[in-house]
Amino acid sequence: MPENSLIPLPVVLGPTGSGKSDLSLYIARTLGAEIVNFDSVQVYRGFDVGTAKVPPAERQGIPHHLIDIVDPTDLFTAGDYARAAAAIVQEISERGRTAVLVGGTGFYLRGLLEGLSPGPARNNALRARLQERERKRAGSLHKILTRLDPPSAMRIHPNDKNKTMRALEVRLLDGATLSSMFERGRAPLSGYLPVKIGLDPPRDLLYARLNERARKMFEADLLDEVRGLLASGVPRNAKPFESLGYKQALQAMEGLITGEQALESTQQETRRYAKRQLTWFRKGQDVQWISGFGDDPQVQTEALAILQRARAA
Repeated sequence: MPENSLIPLPVVLGPTGSGKSDLSLYIARTLGAEIVNFDSVQVYRGFDVGTAKVPPAERQGIPHHLIDIVDPTDLFTAGDYARAAAAIVQEISERGRTAVLVGGTGFYLRGLLEGLSPGPARNNALRARLQERERKRAGSLHKILTRLDPPSAMRIHPNDKNKTMRALEVRLLDGATLSSMFERGRAPLSGYLPVKIGLDPPRDLLYARLNERARKMFEADLLDEVRGLLASGVPRNAKPFESLGYKQALQAMEGLITGEQALESTQQETRRYAKRQLTWFRKGQDVQWISGFGDDPQVQTEALAILQRARAA
């Protein structure tokens, strides 16, 4: 399809704390657009404070999609996200509106735009057996993966049980390694021209903002939110409890670390996460970077100019 016949698809990306939500709200308000989330924790219901979700009252009447769509105990993969997001983007376009993708989970974005390699569907019976084996002997799944698929084992951290299990699932059901599966053909999102705008604030200012945001989270309602989730029946080992802030809050509530240690750990890990996000997104050669935060009027003006040029091309 000729590039000039493609539908521009704004994408706001960058590290956590860079003001992606502020910029996406500005763009959506200006263009009459709708926001589609690609943050892997904001999809879970009930996890609000630690994920910095924009509260409904602050969304300025702008529709937000793929937020609060999954129960905390449900498994939601990048493939699930890609299928759901593709359908929503198309539905928004069919109504004559513009979709604005915003988030910080690079794997979700890549799955949507570039497609994911085909692989076997989840097998609950196999997963139950693997989980039982891991329960009886912690670390055993990663050791098995090291034997069956060494390249994947090298890439996947031993503590990342979900990725380890998926790699084993592919190897045992498909007979191929996860590495070779990635070499198969993919089905990218068609009909759209992604216009990626990356926020890249000065590192010292970003880290200061992240430290302050973590402090406010712990001073506000994070611990109460975690208590409420546990009281509602969400198990401690639910996937979103592994995310930044929630993991430390759980440890503090159980007396494993102090409140001050929980805050310091969250601040440190969040800074590291922001650095990893920037590394991931900089691998893409088609990102147009803006130096600054998304709530800066000058940054917003520059971002809108980028989109207007793309729409006029």
